[in-house]
Amino acid sequence: MDAYDKGSDARQGLGRDGREGPPGPDDAAEQTGGSDGTEEASAPGETGEPGETGKTGEPVGVPEAREVPVAPSGPRTGVAALSPRYQVGAVAALVAVAVAVCAHIGLVFLHVAPSNTLTKEHGSAVDEWVFPEFEQNWKLFAPNPLQQNVAVQVRAEVGTADGGIRTTGWYDLSAEDGRAIDGNPLPSHTVQNELRRAWDFFVSSHDSEDRPVGLRGSLSETYLRRIALLRLDRNGAAGPGGVVERVQYRSRTTNVEPPPWSGEKVSDRPTYRELPWWSVTPERDDGNRDDGNRKDGARKDAGEGGAA
Repeated sequence: MDAYDKGSDARQGLGRDGREGPPGPDDAAEQTGGSDGTEEASAPGETGEPGETGKTGEPVGVPEAREVPVAPSGPRTGVAALSPRYQVGAVAALVAVAVAVCAHIGLVFLHVAPSNTLTKEHGSAVDEWVFPEFEQNWKLFAPNPLQQNVAVQVRAEVGTADGGIRTTGWYDLSAEDGRAIDGNPLPSHTVQNELRRAWDFFVSSHDSEDRPVGLRGSLSETYLRRIALLRLDRNGAAGPGGVVERVQYRSRTTNVEPPPWSGEKVSDRPTYRELPWWSVTPERDDGNRDDGNRKDGARKDAGEGGAA
């Protein structure tokens, strides 16, 4: 009776089979959690199977959800920092500036572009915007694109061997240069520009009556005479025993046909500009004198070399 009166302490003296007695080794292993007498520690949240509840009623084996901190966003800058009303105003200002820049570029382009349908209809408005602050030209870069084809031709009066005078036909020098350039990947600078620049030089240094203006006009005439002699000699214009006495230039100008959508109408008839006859005796004598000087110099050099 005394053992039962002690309450729960009396149960500690009972063995696994309900008999009284000191606790055995197995009982001690049960109390300590291992057969070696050491108590196994379990990490929080890892004891038990998922879904089981511990003493506190919380799920066992389910990791706790942790709240991830959100980094605070930086301060707004630029247009985004403005209020919606000011944002609308800023966008409207940017659009207005873009439209003004595009309109300015378009008007300046029409000012420097060749004559076309828009400039003919709205040329006064373009000039009012461009002049005088925004005037542009092509003098620094290149001349205005040509809208005409200019062919330079020459003919000669030849003194024949029997004392007569013969006039040759027209030699199209521009067509000869064109044939030399066509299909040639590396045409020479002389073939491309010699005749063209010489004719432009003459036109810019003479008045409408083909009278030279200043010393440059006379120089341009001399240049054209020498080009004519070289080209006629290359073509064998004088013939056997003949001598070129005089030359005459003329230009044949035709308009380039405009595109169909422009509606522009131009004449397709060529126009000619004939220059007066020029004597080439001074140029031929100068050439012979230069050849003689070169031969005399060569003979002199040869003599000095032989004496040495």
